[in-house]
Parts: sequence; structure tokens; C-alpha cells
Amino acid sequence: MFTSPFPLNNRHLQTLYAPLFRKQSKPKVKLERFELFDGDFVECYWHNEKPTDGQAIVTLFHGLAGSFNSPYIQGIMRALDKKGFASVLMHFRGCSGKPNLLPRAYHSGDTADAKAWLDYLNVKYPNSPLHAVGYSIGGNMLLKLLGEEKENTPLVSAVSVSAPMDLAITAKAINRGFSKRYQSHLLAPLKAQLQEKFKTFEMNKHILLKEEEINKIATIEEFDEVYTAPINGFKSAQDYYARCSAKQFLKEIRIPTLIIHALDDPFMTPEILPLADEISLSVKLDISKHGGHVGFVSGSLFRPNYWLEARVSNFFA
Repeated sequence: MFTSPFPLNNRHLQTLYAPLFRKQSKPKVKLERFELFDGDFVECYWHNEKPTDGQAIVTLFHGLAGSFNSPYIQGIMRALDKKGFASVLMHFRGCSGKPNLLPRAYHSGDTADAKAWLDYLNVKYPNSPLHAVGYSIGGNMLLKLLGEEKENTPLVSAVSVSAPMDLAITAKAINRGFSKRYQSHLLAPLKAQLQEKFKTFEMNKHILLKEEEINKIATIEEFDEVYTAPINGFKSAQDYYARCSAKQFLKEIRIPTLIIHALDDPFMTPEILPLADEISLSVKLDISKHGGHVGFVSGSLFRPNYWLEARVSNFFA
């Protein structure tokens, strides 16, 4: 169980410590462009080289507005390498630094791309056990995928970290108090990406939002209402949240799955957590009092230990 001494037990320090203070050199990666069924693509970054025959592979799914540059992605790549795993980050559409090719981007319930990638790995590396770890909305997406696929998934185990398993609750929580700062930080690249789409596509054929209204979007929920929901075929943000929240899929998961979560996560409230009768016997909850959002930094301010990386890699090992 994760524990952290004062002052690292502060939820915001946990959340911000690695993005602000962690010093690490970027791991070497090998890029693989993966073509999708609808003519779009995603970029997948293999840590070092592609796997050897029979080597276990862990696919990484980042959070909202995340990428290879996210400290938790670079950290887990190194931790998994030490355990003998090959790892690969599947960027969501448009998140690798190259714009995707369609008016739509990605969302927290979009499992089709991940399923296609995992099925591809299963065929290309038939002797390699497949695992996956998802962070934040990547974790929500992964849990939803596992529930949809049940025993048909090619994965043998999975980990979800700080997942917003009830998206409606999360959208409200991140719009209160200090958490609004996180919301503004996440909204900025989303709005910038949407502005670029208006320059590339005739967006008014797809959504009602006008280009000059983008800068007026003030919340994640509003962004989802005017863009995420309509561009992906949902009736509204609430319809999107209701259909894509992972919590309702946990009962259907059939492979060993670890959910890591902190009760003080500033992006959401403990209400997003499932009750005992809402998870299958394959799901284990690792809930700690502190840890923030994708934080879980132990040790001290000047000698931090990244507990999360050890927990995830040891679970797969």
C-alpha cells in the first residue's frame, strides 16, 4: 500500500511533483506508424528496439493531452525495461505531435484504436504475452475495453492508474476550487488542436460550434458538449459520459486487472470508485489515502521514490 510522509502527502504536490521537478533523460524510442481502419493513424513509440521473440510486451496508454513527453510514460518505460519487458506507447490520435487526418480526434471511451493495435500485436508477436497499462483517461479507456472484450482480449493482465471511471463526476470535480487550474492546463492544448482542425477541415459540416467561439470554452464539460460529443456521434456530453464511463464495465472484466487510485485525487472525488458488487473477481483495487493524480511519489522532497513505477512493473512481473 502506498504511503508518503509530509509534505509529500499533499494532493497537489503529489500531482505536480514529477511534471515540475523530475529530472530524467528521454528514453530512446523507435517509432512505428500504425494505420487505422478509417484512414487515420497513430504513432507508437517502442522503448529502445522492438521485442525479441517471446518477450512480454506492455502497451502504454497516456492521459488527456499526454504523450511520450509525460514523465510517467518515460518513467514506466525504464522500470519495465529493468524487469525484462518490452514497452510501447500507443499515442492517441493527434497526440504525438503530428495532427491526425480526420475532423475527430480521440476520447476517453474510444476503444477501437487500442483494440486494433492489440490485435495487431497478437498476430505479429504470437509468442509474446501482452499486457497494458493506462493512465487517467487512458486507464478509463483500457478498463472499458477489457469489459467489452471480456475473455476475448489478447491481453493477459492490465493496470489502470487514476482513471476517471465516472466521467460526469470528474467533469464536475475538475471545475471546482484549485482543480480549475488543472482544467485550464488540459483545455489549452485541446482548444489549440480544435483551432487547427478548423483550418484543415470544414468543421461546420460536423459540429455547430463556430471557430470564433473556441476561445470562449471554459470547461472540459463545455468542450465535450460542443465538440467531443457531436463529432463522435453522442447526443450530448452527458450521453458521452454515461456511455463511456468505465465503472459500468468492471463487472465484465475477465483477466487479472489492477486499479490504482488515490482518495485525494484532485481530478475527481472518491464517488467514482466502484462498490464491491460492481467489479468482477478478476479486478483488484489498490486504493490509498494519498497519491494525487498519477502521482504516488514516496521518499522525500529531495530524494523522491516513484512508487507507482515499481507497483506497476512488479504486478506484471
